[in-house]
Formats: sequence, C-alpha cells, structure tokens
Amino acid sequence: MKKGYVLEYQNENEFRKLERSVKKYNMLAYKKLVFDYYAQLRDGNFLGELVSVSKKEGIRKYELKLPTDDLFTKIHGELRLHYTVYKNKNVVLLTDITPRDILVEGHMAELSTYKGVMISRKNADKDIFKINLLNMLQR
Repeated sequence: MKKGYVLEYQNENEFRKLERSVKKYNMLAYKKLVFDYYAQLRDGNFLGELVSVSKKEGIRKYELKLPTDDLFTKIHGELRLHYTVYKNKNVVLLTDITPRDILVEGHMAELSTYKGVMISRKNADKDIFKINLLNMLQR
C-alpha cells in the first residue's frame, strides 16, 4: 500500500482566510486548488517550481502558480501557493498564498472592482491607473 502525504498548515487560521478570499474573488483558482492540486500533493505529485532544497534534512520548498486572469496578474501579481515538503515525515506544509496583501484585505472587507478587476482600498488610485494604462496599451 502506497503511503500518501498529509497536508498540514504553518498557520491554519491565516491560511484559511487566504483560501476563503481566493474562493470569493477567483473561483477557478479555488476549484483547481481544492479539487486538483491538493489531491495531487497528497499523492506525492509535487507541482510548481522548486524554490529550494535541503538534502540533509529532506526538505523541499515549492511555489505553484494558480490560474487567474491576465489583468489580475498584471495589477497585483501572480496568484501562488507556497508549500514545503518534508520527505522524511511524509508531510506537505502549506505556508502561504500570495499576493497576500490583496487577499487579506479582501477577507477583511468587501473589495470593489473596476473593469472586472478587484481593487485595493488602500491603493485604489494606483490600481485604477494601472488598469486604465493596460487597457489603453491593448487598443
């Protein structure tokens, strides 16, 4: 019988907040994360970029790009899952989802959108400027 990996959290409360924010603002990324990527991680199929390796301790750190809209990526950055694999213990430690700032802000209060992209309350003018600039460049 093949022994699978166990998913654990570095800080479960914070991670769940980020997950709920992804669910609210990007359902496609959430569905892929919960129904596809987590299952593959449990099976030992480690997805994404290998960021660092510690052979002595059997630790590998990965970053997995989640599917999202191109305009969101250009405004806020790529949506990425950060996780660490402990091969000796058969544990996958889910550490973070980035861009953290917009996801935490989206969890704390309802974010508004401008031309289909969520905008930060703190940097609303900057985000709107970026969206308008990108739209002008596409014409």
